[in-house]
Amino acid sequence: AGGIHGRQIRWIVEDSQYQVPKAIQAANKLINRDQVFAIVLSIGTPTNNAVLTQQMEAGVPNIFPITGARSMVEPFHRLQFHARGIYYDEIRAAVKYFIEEQGKTTPCVVYQDTDYGQETFEGARDQAAEMGLELAAVSAHRPTESEFTAAILRLRNAGCDLVLMGTVVRDTILVLETARKMGWEDVAWVGNNAAYNQAVADQESGAGEGYYAFVHMGMVYRDDPPSQEVADWWDRYLEKYGRNPEYIAFETYRNADIIVQALERAGRDLTVDGFIDALESIDNYQDIFGYTVSFGADKHKGVTESTLSQVQDGRWRTLAESVSY
Repeated sequence: AGGIHGRQIRWIVEDSQYQVPKAIQAANKLINRDQVFAIVLSIGTPTNNAVLTQQMEAGVPNIFPITGARSMVEPFHRLQFHARGIYYDEIRAAVKYFIEEQGKTTPCVVYQDTDYGQETFEGARDQAAEMGLELAAVSAHRPTESEFTAAILRLRNAGCDLVLMGTVVRDTILVLETARKMGWEDVAWVGNNAAYNQAVADQESGAGEGYYAFVHMGMVYRDDPPSQEVADWWDRYLEKYGRNPEYIAFETYRNADIIVQALERAGRDLTVDGFIDALESIDNYQDIFGYTVSFGADKHKGVTESTLSQVQDGRWRTLAESVSY
């Protein structure tokens, strides 16, 4: 739209390929050579964790990273802002909800052996313990793992009726497909933002049917938009990119809008302190999709509750909102 206060935004993108060494290399370039004002919408738990110390020491804000890691909000740091669900919180909410509301009694966990997966495991473990339960079985795997038969057998033999999943899209599909081929149906499979993707719902085999996810904003579709504004946004996106927007497009569009509002509030004489003050002044922001984000001087975690969604007939359907533990 011509810039903000007459100033253009220079947008520099580096691809870490979700690899820690490449993330460190990219951050070194952005911070030292490009001397960026802020790093925004950076993807991944291990990749963000790997560069966070250097980034904070350099005084470069980390704004709305695409990860639900607790390290993005704990301990509090003035240069860190977050606007999505925390994996640990989402999984704790999932355990509480399915035990209290759905009558599940035997929780288990399958997770990637990564920083992200560990947070899922810890959330399930801690909430189960608070409710006087133990995890009946746990299975960890490498991110590149492609064979899950032994893992699923272990979980089924333990009598699991609730499996919390610290997986992303590919391994989520493989786990669900393995369970389907084994005929294991009397179990609730529950994940979070990391696997909240249409690819899970689109599986021709139907393996994704019934899968649950606790997320911070629910999926919407063009033929059933929550408003005309969302329908118009969808059409602009489709025209520009030649494909329908995925869930992450909803999130990043919302977060980019918040960033623009903060830059507008900060004024032409932009400083890091002024930008942080402006972000802290954004309270009760509501995006076009119907979700609210709030910040404050001592509150840089903009989202505190979860939305429960499930794959039904090839689509994500919102079942409950404002869920917490």
